[in-house]
Amino acid sequence: MRPRFRLKTKLVLAISGMVTAVVVAFATIFIFQLVHQRLSDTFENGDFVAHQIYDATRQSLEMDLSSTRVDMQDPQAVRDAYEEILQTDPGLNSLLQSIVGYSKPIYDVAVADAQGRALLHTDPNVSLKNQVLPARQDFRQVANGGFRRQLEVVYGPPQLYEIRVPLERGGLPFGSVRVGISTIFLKSELRPQLDRALLLAGTAIFITLLLAAALSNLALRPLAIIGRRLDLMTDPGGEAETEAEREQEPDEVNAVTTKINRLGRQMRDVKEVFTALKDNLDQIMANLQDGLILFTRDARAILVSAAVERFLGIPRQQMLGHNAGEFFTHETQIGRLVLDAFMDHQALSPRDIETEDGRRIQIALDFIEEGGERIGALLTLRDAESVRRIESEIELSHRLAAIGRLASGVGHEVKNPINAIVVHLEVLRQKLQQMDPDTRRHMDVIASEIQRLDRVVQMLIDFTRPVELRLTDIDLSRIVDEVLSLASPDAERHGVRVIRQLAAETLPVRVDADLLKQALLNVVLNGVQAMPQGGNLEVAARRAGDREIVIEVRDQGAGIAPEIRDKVFNLYFTTKKAGTGIGLAMTYKVMQLHHGSVDFAPASPRGTVFQLTLPLQEQPAEAAREFATHDSATV
Repeated sequence: MRPRFRLKTKLVLAISGMVTAVVVAFATIFIFQLVHQRLSDTFENGDFVAHQIYDATRQSLEMDLSSTRVDMQDPQAVRDAYEEILQTDPGLNSLLQSIVGYSKPIYDVAVADAQGRALLHTDPNVSLKNQVLPARQDFRQVANGGFRRQLEVVYGPPQLYEIRVPLERGGLPFGSVRVGISTIFLKSELRPQLDRALLLAGTAIFITLLLAAALSNLALRPLAIIGRRLDLMTDPGGEAETEAEREQEPDEVNAVTTKINRLGRQMRDVKEVFTALKDNLDQIMANLQDGLILFTRDARAILVSAAVERFLGIPRQQMLGHNAGEFFTHETQIGRLVLDAFMDHQALSPRDIETEDGRRIQIALDFIEEGGERIGALLTLRDAESVRRIESEIELSHRLAAIGRLASGVGHEVKNPINAIVVHLEVLRQKLQQMDPDTRRHMDVIASEIQRLDRVVQMLIDFTRPVELRLTDIDLSRIVDEVLSLASPDAERHGVRVIRQLAAETLPVRVDADLLKQALLNVVLNGVQAMPQGGNLEVAARRAGDREIVIEVRDQGAGIAPEIRDKVFNLYFTTKKAGTGIGLAMTYKVMQLHHGSVDFAPASPRGTVFQLTLPLQEQPAEAAREFATHDSATV
């Protein structure tokens, strides 16, 4: 397994390696230039000295040979003459000695013949003995050589090099000037400078290591801070680390990456939960009948229910994310109340107002606080008429339930005496075989009234008896057609023209067909009887949204007086001489059993329109039965 390093170690190694490479490169260049320059200077100086001796040698030979008789055809005689001239020339010898003493790198200077024997040497013993000079490497190759070759001159063993300039006489070579270069003097001159350069490079590398460590700490400090903050943001006990994550912990970047990944997973989980909650909240807000607007502390709408569009007439998208002042204005009563409440920072208690279009709305604004600080506000809009109607229906249900319980007990208590009276009346008839006409007439009246009373009591008992619904899936249009067929004889007798307006589409409902027929028939007959002089009776059925079906029965009668509107569905309340006051109460009960409703309103220009609303979706039969048998509480 490969060794794993911390990020700090990697940074230190990377920075140190990079700086070391740069320092080594510059140090190498500096040393090369220093050595190369010094060797070049030494070569140029030696070459200058060699040419200086070359010129002095030629001048000495030309002057002395012109006054000496030498057989130029005899090589030995010529050589001896050259040697004598050069060795006896005081100026040339003085020049050689001064050159060796002046320039330390110059080890010796010699003038040699063609065979390499010394004619003149800075060491007199060498020239007197006519020694053959040893072969030496050409210093020109060192001066023009590579860095390694030049570095060997400084750090290699001591060596002698030479700079050679050939001597010619009459176009023919007869010798050479040789300048010896010793590396000992070059070493003594270059070594201190090179050592200082190497020391400086080493110091720079050491300082670089310290700076790299400091810089790595500074560079990784934000990562450590981020890591600690991520630890605060994540739940330490919420999610266990994997083996791979634990192996990556020594590396600061990997540690932060692991924490970010863990935080990302937690955020994805939170996002999924938030999305699910948002979907559920959207469904709830879409089904709410009340209008709700949730504001932030700066009065910006962040949650708007679908019902708000019905109250304000403004699309939800034009309100979401916008300030209250952008869609509320002081020109409307709602806008004035809301904007003033925000401006004064005062909650708005529930109150009923009448809008510009005549609707009555209940409005309330509550500020939301947390820790004594306001963080938002909730605006509630409610249909005051609907609230009043629901309260009225609840009150009516309570009254009907109480009347039903009372009537049930009374019915049973009255039924027994009636049965006894009927029995005794029959016994009395049998005993009075010979009755005068007056007595018989009175007996018949008593029997007739007892029978009528018995029917009323039986109807009362039937009304208060729990009903078991026989629910079936059926098209509502079919029920309406059957009811109109049953009501047509009465309509013809009263001169009423029935207008049928049913939707072309199927109106599926799950109802007890017999009970619903009776309930609808009660309303239709009530409309027919409301027009003794004839008229039009419109019966319509249609969908109302995605979840409800509405049946409308519209007559052209005298209408319902305002003072009796709250009593229409009361048991035994009737305005007809021959009415029982049970029909509309029975209709109200049947609609409640089917989770529906019945209501009425004045029709234009005259008459009354009854609305029977049923749910479009299916209702479980067990739930309907439980609703129907719950101690008649909904009656």
